[in-house]
Amino acid sequence: MANTQSAIKAARKTVRLTLRNKALKTRLKTLHKGLDAAVKSGDAAAAKAAGRAYLSAMDKAVKSGVVHRNAASRAKSHAAKYVLAK
Repeated sequence: MANTQSAIKAARKTVRLTLRNKALKTRLKTLHKGLDAAVKSGDAAAAKAAGRAYLSAMDKAVKSGVVHRNAASRAKSHAAKYVLAK
């Protein structure tokens, strides 16, 4: 149990930020699955749109500190190669 005022506030903050991070990461996974499905379907326009949405969401996750910029850069690179290869 938190012992000081600052520890109590930190515990509240951790709960709030954990929920935000979980929501963003879940959204990223969903968008990635959508990108995967669009690429496998063979529809170039849908794959491009899904890729754009995924890359945008990844950039926003980096901006808010949920995903490390190098991890996002790697994921974006893989996604771009995936879309171009199919």
